[in-house]
Amino acid sequence: MPTAYIGIGSNIEPEKNIQKALILLSEKVLITGISTFYLTKPFDREDQQLFYNGAARIETDNEPLDLKFRILRKIEKKLGRKRAGDTPDPRTIDLDILVYDRIVIRNEKLHIPDPDILERPFLALPLYELSRNMILPGWNRAISAVAEQLKDNDMTPLPEYTEKLRRILKNEH
Repeated sequence: MPTAYIGIGSNIEPEKNIQKALILLSEKVLITGISTFYLTKPFDREDQQLFYNGAARIETDNEPLDLKFRILRKIEKKLGRKRAGDTPDPRTIDLDILVYDRIVIRNEKLHIPDPDILERPFLALPLYELSRNMILPGWNRAISAVAEQLKDNDMTPLPEYTEKLRRILKNEH
């Protein structure tokens, strides 16, 4: 079964919404790993609440477009996510496919791997934690090199919250 990595973020009741999103996701795919979650500043929006960000490693037989639109977007909608274009507005939950196996997709509906991995530590470091030897498809770059380049950042680890999520998911199965 293909392995994919999902970026997870929230800055509207993040403790509650991330937990709910992971439980809903676990009903549709097999979650095989959860990265550390971090408290992060909003990207390009200083006037917003801080985010919780992390990632999940999953196994799924859903194709990338189905995963994005039939699973991830439905979870976002169920948790009250309002989409206003591609603006960095506050969000109850944000679920993005970061990497899907060795697939490279670049079209108007989907970009895999997510190009933001190369610029945003809150994507690169959780991805590195979940797959230390990954070579990013299409770019032929080691996630370890990307993570090293982005390691000096303003992210605060949330170890207690991360462990709580791992315990809850373990009990769900």
